[in-house]
Amino acid sequence: MIIVLKPGTPEEGIQQVVDAVKQFEYEPRLIRGVERTIIACVGDERNHHTLESLIVLPQVESVTPVQKKYKLVSREYHSANTVLDVAGLQIGGGQFHVVAGPCSVESQQQTIETAKTVKLAGATLFRGGAFKPRTSPYDFQGLGKEGLELLRQAREQTGLPIITEVMSPQDVETVAEIADVLQIGARNAQNVPLLAAAAASGKTILLKRGMASLIEEWLLAAEYICVHGNSKVILCERGIRTFEHACRNTLDVSAVALAKQETHLPVFVDPSHAAGRFDMVIPLSRAAVAAGADGLLIEVHPNPAAALSDGGQQLKPRQFAQLMAEIRPFVEAMGKRMAAG
Repeated sequence: MIIVLKPGTPEEGIQQVVDAVKQFEYEPRLIRGVERTIIACVGDERNHHTLESLIVLPQVESVTPVQKKYKLVSREYHSANTVLDVAGLQIGGGQFHVVAGPCSVESQQQTIETAKTVKLAGATLFRGGAFKPRTSPYDFQGLGKEGLELLRQAREQTGLPIITEVMSPQDVETVAEIADVLQIGARNAQNVPLLAAAAASGKTILLKRGMASLIEEWLLAAEYICVHGNSKVILCERGIRTFEHACRNTLDVSAVALAKQETHLPVFVDPSHAAGRFDMVIPLSRAAVAAGADGLLIEVHPNPAAALSDGGQQLKPRQFAQLMAEIRPFVEAMGKRMAAG
């Protein structure tokens, strides 16, 4: 921590801060300038009480942490890229994965047909919503446990591992019985009890960025999962809410590049939710790959016009096949390789 004192602080005021720093078991080192005195506080911020509370002292102008608040997910803690094992698939480590499937699981035919279609086009994991958090209480909320059963059948018939969202701590055990990866959605990105419960399942967690979350808040949410003993986390950028209305959200490509620099965790991108419209999914996918993403989440539906949720952002099967063809040169240019199921 670095503590900057206000100009003209007398010696007794400086000594008061020094004594407070020692009480917190840090070693204070004074740097006296012409106008200001700075106190460098030496100690491991992970194992000591925070000094940020000293800002209440009238002579203190600022207290600045030196170490990042997120520890376990940072490259300072683990410099090499983390490679996760999901049902025998390597996530990260140069393998590029495409997760595809419908926004909502609607029927057996729709679910199985979509799973077979996306696998044929090269997807390596299948996504589908059984529990759906919707903005309006009158919109389709998902099939719940019936939807989980359909996802299980899709995995049996295609071999594709399943990613699906869990919305409450009470549902974690039920969802974890079916899912290979538990998705924490944007609305629950800072739901601490859910993060803890999902971590306790031992499953890999795909953590979406909150719709208005700072990058630091996103990474701290991942830190909650790691602190609870589960380091199997995939970060997922899905666009943030801005003043722009041309698309549903604004895909923060810079967040992808920054997350790859700041953390050792795999980073995926969900261009479907970022755009909210099908015609932007392919170009945003290319941009995500170029920014360094390790994978994509793409929504695909055999008949988007009849979809019970988010039909406007879901690709038709032929459009998904086009996406797979168009991203391949970008994946290879980034030194990665398309993963095989």
